[in-house]
Amino acid sequence: MNRRYFLALGLTLSGALLTSCDKNKPTDSPKPTPGTGKGTNKLKAGLVTDTGGVGDKSFNAQAWTGLQAAQKELGAEVKYVESKQNADYVANLTKFAKAKYDVIFAVGFLMQDALREVAGNYPKIKFAIIDGDAPALSNCVAYKFREEEGSFLAGALAASMSKTGVLGFIGGMEMPLIKKFEFGYQAGAYTIKPEIQTRVAYVGDFNDSQKGMELALSQMSGQADIIYHAAGKAGIGVIKAAQIKGEGFYAIGVDKDQDDEAPGRVLTSMVKRVDVAVLEVCKKVATDRFESGEVILGLKEGGVGLSEMKNTKGKVPAEVLKKIEELKQQIIDEKLHPPYDARGFLDFTKPAS
Repeated sequence: MNRRYFLALGLTLSGALLTSCDKNKPTDSPKPTPGTGKGTNKLKAGLVTDTGGVGDKSFNAQAWTGLQAAQKELGAEVKYVESKQNADYVANLTKFAKAKYDVIFAVGFLMQDALREVAGNYPKIKFAIIDGDAPALSNCVAYKFREEEGSFLAGALAASMSKTGVLGFIGGMEMPLIKKFEFGYQAGAYTIKPEIQTRVAYVGDFNDSQKGMELALSQMSGQADIIYHAAGKAGIGVIKAAQIKGEGFYAIGVDKDQDDEAPGRVLTSMVKRVDVAVLEVCKKVATDRFESGEVILGLKEGGVGLSEMKNTKGKVPAEVLKKIEELKQQIIDEKLHPPYDARGFLDFTKPAS
């Protein structure tokens, strides 16, 4: 069966964006230490999470890690508020704006409409959105990532390590952003083994870890021995499935280094440096170097990449690690362009060995 057949399988399932829920009131971080801020004042930075909250061990958690780094390095005063539902976005962004925070982060593309509604009313406050489009205002910036590049390396590693010749991919919701993970992963696997099979499923939600686990166990019953997830909190269920199945099965984590969620059963994680983006924005605001527009981070910029594999690297043959590094360099040198959608995947040509 060719990859177009499995593409058709992958397009039959669907799924809602990196999220969960918690509080609706800005939450204090630990007391900040003295730092630079602006002049003699501390930088005030607020973060509005999507419904997954900072406890999702993935996307939102990574953003909060970046804000905590700003607290440590800049002495910033930092707080977050967790959205319980999409309807909370405008109110949560507005709370920080009315409190005169210097910079406010909207975490997730689902907040782009809310940001457009709020940002224009507060021109002196800086706003940054992760993964979404920023309004064309001088006080707004968007940070995006080439997720397909890191996912390509994850797919190449998975295909190299698979014993069954069958891989799995589980996404949260079926949307262009998550398709970048899916098709980058499949292209990387295809590059190593053109005959590889990839089962694709979508949870339909970014918070349902139980369903994530059930889908993963189903794929594992269908011979998939390595499953990559791009499913937020639902992906913790995928990791749990690998832990249940034990030796011979692996999960691949996403966004944050999830290797320690199930030591030895997480082959690697495709780390997305949302934390670096958040810290970078804070530094620019603190030093009056903020620039509006759009910033895109990929392998070349250190915005995505595989985790250090501290629990599994010893199981990966040296020649496989060497091949992954070669592919990484080809992407950085722009000699290899991983696909990010269905059309690009169908047109993708395996690079010469």
